[in-house]
Amino acid sequence: MSTTRTKPEAAPLLHLRGIGKRFPGVRALHGVELRLFAGEIHALMGQNGAGKSTLIKVLTGVHSADDGEMTLAGHRIAPGSPLEAQRLGISTVYQEVNLCPNLSVAENIYAGRYPRKGAAGGWRIDWTRLNADARALLGRLNLDIDVTRLLSSYSVAVQQMVAIARSLAISARVLILDEPTSSLDEGEVKRLFAVLRQLRGEGLAIVFVTHFLAEVYEISDRITVLRNGELVGEYLTPELDMGALISVMVGREWTAATREQAARTDHAEAPPVLQARGLGRRTQVAPTDLTLQAGEVVGMAGLLGSGRTELARLLFGLDRADSGELLLQGKAVKLQHPAQAVRSRLGLCPEDRKAEGIVAELSVRENIVLALQARMGLLPSLSRRSQAVIAQHFVDALGIKTADLDTPIAQLSGGNQQKALLARWLATEPRLLILDEPTRGVDVAAKQEIMNEVLALARRGVAVLFISAELDEVVRLSDRIVVMRDRRKAGELPGGSSEQAICDVIAGEA
Repeated sequence: MSTTRTKPEAAPLLHLRGIGKRFPGVRALHGVELRLFAGEIHALMGQNGAGKSTLIKVLTGVHSADDGEMTLAGHRIAPGSPLEAQRLGISTVYQEVNLCPNLSVAENIYAGRYPRKGAAGGWRIDWTRLNADARALLGRLNLDIDVTRLLSSYSVAVQQMVAIARSLAISARVLILDEPTSSLDEGEVKRLFAVLRQLRGEGLAIVFVTHFLAEVYEISDRITVLRNGELVGEYLTPELDMGALISVMVGREWTAATREQAARTDHAEAPPVLQARGLGRRTQVAPTDLTLQAGEVVGMAGLLGSGRTELARLLFGLDRADSGELLLQGKAVKLQHPAQAVRSRLGLCPEDRKAEGIVAELSVRENIVLALQARMGLLPSLSRRSQAVIAQHFVDALGIKTADLDTPIAQLSGGNQQKALLARWLATEPRLLILDEPTRGVDVAAKQEIMNEVLALARRGVAVLFISAELDEVVRLSDRIVVMRDRRKAGELPGGSSEQAICDVIAGEA
């Protein structure tokens, strides 16, 4: 595919040419080029495994490049560590903020560079100046907080602003943001974007990595796309529409999944798999009625903190309800532990796959058969051969990319980890599968494959509760849509309802 390039008068502030990186048995990068210009926001795009993270690690000194060169302001550089990269003016803010939660905001901003009292910089920290400097720096970002409080007392959004302030404190010229919005709500994203536009106006070169395509078009000036460790192209954002971006990322023409791809049926006569009647838990979710029927995808929408995850945990027995009742296929049940839910052929892919989903120390094979073995009990145990047969079936069926079945699951990309979690529950042949943010943090191709599998499950008669903050996904997949607001059920909409209709219910206007 031809590459659309800009021809600015100014030279790139940072230029990577012919970058190559090899690991044992893997060519992670080959001949990659990246040009970053001062005063621009540059989106680095690609599927999981495309090479984005490796390229960032080369740029920030975590890995050394095997081939190619990097120049900063015309001078060749080869940072040997993140600290050396910072000294050159290259700073990174990660999705999981890499600061010290047990230190104050001010201490985090100036860690290692505290102002000192006394002649020639004495040994005592000048706390008055430290806190004043931190307040002034955060003022540049329009953030007015108590800089003497522990960092851990603030939200993830504030912690990210503190990390950006630290980058400004070390006079960063290049700022790299790796999935900065994945844990933020809509208002926090808007605030972050306002800061990024301000920093762009001050001349910083900003690298923006995200899986949210709409954000790319809202904030970026230029896009570089990687695929299979190679450069696909560099594009001006206005010259590459979203459909074309998806196509160059996945290497083929793209058609979005929609609920219409599955034969729509009238689920009114389908037997209820699970019914919640007044199910609730104090301080977490108000008493809620919900019916999930065989072969139906029920979408659940709502803002962060609306009670979506809390309700899912009650349905699966992770938390105990203190009001209402659950009926499983018409019979009252008390799920007091997830093991009971598993034995009842319920499954849950949790919102936080790293903390609550995958077992990082176990292999792909062991992770996939985990729930099936739990349902069977300790005896009889699945033989290693049986485990391999089951795991290989789902690796092939879901297109899970792994070197082999015994690869530690922690080594897989986010999208492949998510597909392995899905495989874990498919192996149990569930009646009901609860999917809490199953596409968060995965690339566009993996999202498509996961959504297609959701539709396939419904066609096979499985009831699916699909929870997502991405309203377009909810609209495309759902037969019914439950809307949560302020930890209670605010309304229910039929399939085919618009994103605006969902927003109206969230806003209390319908």
